[in-house]
Amino acid sequence: MTTQSIGKNITHWGWTLSVFFFVSYLICIGFGLLAPGRFHMHEAWAPLMPGFEWLTVTGFVAGAAWSFAYGWYIAVLVVPIHRFFGRGARS
Repeated sequence: MTTQSIGKNITHWGWTLSVFFFVSYLICIGFGLLAPGRFHMHEAWAPLMPGFEWLTVTGFVAGAAWSFAYGWYIAVLVVPIHRFFGRGARS
């Protein structure tokens, strides 16, 4: 695997995970709007997403940005780690 293919893998997984987390975030917001208050998850999100506030425009944007950023964060860490540990399996 070359450095260029690592970059392509990071890009591929970055977009994949970011869109997955963003869509999951939207589903959770929708669930929070439909479900009774005792089932809401927004108290759990607040420590993980600085700036997130339930049912505010700035809070929604902050949560969306953090969910998208977490996908890239995971891709940047996991792809090289996977490459490192995958070397021995191919020998």
